[in-house]
Amino acid sequence: MATSLCIIFCILFISSSSALDEKNVTKNPADELVAIVNINRTSHKSSSLTNNPGLACIALQYIKAYQGKCNEVGGPDAKKPAESEFPDTFAPNCGVKVATLAPITGRVLGCQSKYIKPDKAFTQILTMKNSSLNIIYNNTHTEIGAAVSGSDGGGPYFWCLLFSNGKSNSSFVLEEGEAKITRPGCFSGANDECSGVNGLWENLSFLTIFVGVFVAGCYTILV
Repeated sequence: MATSLCIIFCILFISSSSALDEKNVTKNPADELVAIVNINRTSHKSSSLTNNPGLACIALQYIKAYQGKCNEVGGPDAKKPAESEFPDTFAPNCGVKVATLAPITGRVLGCQSKYIKPDKAFTQILTMKNSSLNIIYNNTHTEIGAAVSGSDGGGPYFWCLLFSNGKSNSSFVLEEGEAKITRPGCFSGANDECSGVNGLWENLSFLTIFVGVFVAGCYTILV
């Protein structure tokens, strides 16, 4: 009887873990960010933009170039990757054909110590400056790529929007048909179910409690 009850606990634990995993991988904050940008563009009578996975993967590489240095995103120490890194490093790392790179017509980058949801990232990080809003609503853009990533599994967290005036299906073309997936981080338009940056920790906290209940239950039953 005791053994049977422990088996039931185990089955419930596995089922709950699977359910959490399934729920966690259905969200991609970078895709959510693109949707928010397009909603705001159309409300300002600008056209919505094509979500280009090749450009989005490059946006994630753009973030990685900062190596977690939030102070280099803005202010007196602000820096940005060299243009040569797009064909030399970013495109190859993503599997984007270098010959199909199109001009980057705008870039918006933000960084802070704590992770927040895409809608708040848009209003509290990426659009705090008028210059950023001008870039986002610019009518010369045709494509967008978004990325979000933490550093070493935690903060600081970077949010990046890259814009281009490339043509759909002919710019930022992927050699294998899909962008190379690199972790940590999420990018928009990928055929990859990417969890929220901090979603894993929320699930781990829940699972930790569940494990405690499971162990205590089995111990009580067996004793």
